[in-house]
Amino acid sequence: MKKSSQADFHAPGQGEAQTQSAPSTEVAFADTELGRRLLAVMADGTASNRTIAEHLLRNPVRITAWSIEDLASAIGVSNATLSRFARAVGYAGYPDLRAGMAETLQTVLRPVEKLRSSFDRADPTQAAINEGLEATLSHLSRVAEQMAGGTQLSELVSRLNAARTIYVMGFGLSAHVAGLLTLGLQPFCANLVNVVEFGGTEVAAGRLMNLGEGDVLIAIAFPRYAQAALHLTSFAKSRKAHVVAITDSPVSPLAQRADTVLLAESTHPVLSSSMTAAVLMAETLVTAMMLSNRDNVAHAESLTDAISSYLHNP
Repeated sequence: MKKSSQADFHAPGQGEAQTQSAPSTEVAFADTELGRRLLAVMADGTASNRTIAEHLLRNPVRITAWSIEDLASAIGVSNATLSRFARAVGYAGYPDLRAGMAETLQTVLRPVEKLRSSFDRADPTQAAINEGLEATLSHLSRVAEQMAGGTQLSELVSRLNAARTIYVMGFGLSAHVAGLLTLGLQPFCANLVNVVEFGGTEVAAGRLMNLGEGDVLIAIAFPRYAQAALHLTSFAKSRKAHVVAITDSPVSPLAQRADTVLLAESTHPVLSSSMTAAVLMAETLVTAMMLSNRDNVAHAESLTDAISSYLHNP
């Protein structure tokens, strides 16, 4: 049988009798962690498991309302087979699998529903812009409160100054925040690596091969969390590196893997994630590093001298 991948996955034809979820929902669901597990079963599983996985991928919305008897009857397998399948993909049983699908769909549909609901208002554009600005200002305020109080920031800066090597990692939108943070830290850190800069997951993993005790990984991830970021952060933990997470919530899967957590909320009335608070977090960290050592004044002067000939000087 031909191995399946997300690129191979297509929505059912319009002529099918059963009501199907929208193709965009199916594709988005297939690109989640659970969706990729189901695609892996379609590629390498037994015949019955491939059938179950395909049905779940093609009907993610509908399955959340079906009992185990409903699904068993629709597919033509036994309840016991469905229970074994649920355990094979990481759940205690079919009820847990169904709950996992519902939770995954909620994450998938939230940005779409936010965008759709914004058009139901009298002045949808202005209303969404106003809400976005209010949310952003609120997120920035909470970052300021977090960074202004306690010793967390000073302790982190001390750890960064003492690190053998600092690694900064972000995928997707978070890669841009990682790039800004790397650029800001570069003049003040002897050994600094932008893990994802180019080359994708395979090259990123290669850049972490020498990571170990005494190193620091600053991992950045926001909904929808990149699976590669979670895997590589777990790898860093296994190598006894100190992991700093810049993420949106203490229950973020990245936060669960971190030694130090810096929270930058990312909710937005239209966008799937807002990066504004994360950028402020990165700038605050760079500022704290610059001010942590008087020698950094000389580093800053050297940088200015090096690039002055390339800058406009009226």
